Amino acid sequence: MASAYKPYAPLDFLKPVADDVWIVDGPEIGFRYFGLTLKFPTRMTVIRLPDGRLWLHSPTRPTEALIASLRALGRVSFLIAPNSLHYWFVPDWQARFPKALTFAVPGLETKAKRKLLIHEALTDRPPPFWAGVIDQVLVPGSLLSEVDFFHRPSRTLILTDLIENFEPQRVRSWFYRKLIQLFGCADPDGKAPYDMQLSFRRRKAEVKAAVQRMIAWAPERIIIAHGRCYDRNAVPELKRAFRWVL
Repeated sequence: MASAYKPYAPLDFLKPVADDVWIVDGPEIGFRYFGLTLKFPTRMTVIRLPDGRLWLHSPTRPTEALIASLRALGRVSFLIAPNSLHYWFVPDWQARFPKALTFAVPGLETKAKRKLLIHEALTDRPPPFWAGVIDQVLVPGSLLSEVDFFHRPSRTLILTDLIENFEPQRVRSWFYRKLIQLFGCADPDGKAPYDMQLSFRRRKAEVKAAVQRMIAWAPERIIIAHGRCYDRNAVPELKRAFRWVL
């Protein structure tokens, strides 16, 4: 099947965002939804900790060139599966870096459709490995729970699916363009899709508290997994995107 999106080329390539922060745009991946296979672009965030260890959030496919680039930066030490949808390539990274520790959102062990080893569940508090450098907050839901992160030195907030911001001009398929508009996750008003918002209806107070914590961190930029990231005005964008819960 032809690609659904114009890629954020080059793919599988480290792109600097801030000091010790990079993103990697990866290939499209299929997601089953009500009998349909929907395609999504993928994006990984890489953070280099002060001791040189590398922290990989929502890993994309591990190509040989990408692995070589990462080895030049530091040691791949932590693999992060931030929600129950963003884990697919983790087993491939585990095979290449068996000493890396995998941290996953609670419950992934029962939902994952690929076998993977989870060393520790992510919580509302960072583990000692990156405490003081990366903060985190758990956003609990029924359909999906997500752990979001804040890199203190660069003031970078890292979300996964709680904001999706697809650029219509990059969507090749008219069907996908209609879907992203119907679900309310089209740039410039990207946010959690409406069905995801509804899944949080019983836990809105907890979601609101988590978002208020993100706002209190006062990020300068936001990295997201799907669509255009926010390289400025992060706090106003947070308030806009989460107006459904604030």
